[in-house]
Amino acid sequence: MSRIGKLPVHLPAGVTVEVLPGNVVKVKGPKGELSQKVDSDITVTLEGNEVKLTRPTDLPRHRSLHGLYRALINNMVVGVSEGYEIRQELVGVGYRVEVKGQTLEFALGFSHDVHFMLPAEIKAEAAEVKKGQNPVLILRSNDKQLIGQVAAKIRSLRKPEPYKGKGIKFVGEQLRRKAGKSAGAK
Repeated sequence: MSRIGKLPVHLPAGVTVEVLPGNVVKVKGPKGELSQKVDSDITVTLEGNEVKLTRPTDLPRHRSLHGLYRALINNMVVGVSEGYEIRQELVGVGYRVEVKGQTLEFALGFSHDVHFMLPAEIKAEAAEVKKGQNPVLILRSNDKQLIGQVAAKIRSLRKPEPYKGKGIKFVGEQLRRKAGKSAGAK
C-alpha cells in the first residue's frame, strides 16, 4: 500500500466533502470551495468525518495515483479550513512592491516598473517596511497549487543572483552564494 494513500483525510469542523458523478471531489469550508477530478480507477469514500481512497491493483500507475489524489484532497481540506500563505522578500537597493487591488507593481531595478495581475482567488498584501529591512510580499489563498504557481512566477521576475543575493526570494530560503573575483589572482 502507498504510505500516503492509505492514510485517511480527517475533516475539521465546518468542512464538508461530497463525491459528485464523474469522480469529482468537492470540498467546502469557511475559506471557500474547491473541486478536483479524481482518476476513475481510484475510489473515494466518505466514512464519518474521514475521506478514504482505495486503488484496485498494485500496478505502479495505481500506486502513484493513490498517493497523488490523497495528497491533493488533503491540500484542498487544509486550504478551505486554514488557507495557505507564502511570503516573498525583495532583496536589493530600491526594490519595492505596491499592491493596487489585484495588481502588483514592482520596482526591481529595471528602467520600468513591472505590473503583475493576480488571479481573483489570491489576496496580496505588502508588509510594512521598517528601516533596514527588505520589503516583504504576503500572498494568501485557499488553493495550494495556484498560490505556488503564482509565487514561482513572481520569483521569476527577478531571480536571486548568486553573488549578492539580489532579487525576489522566499522568506527563509537558503541561497547558494558564490565568492566574487579574488583580488590577488592575475
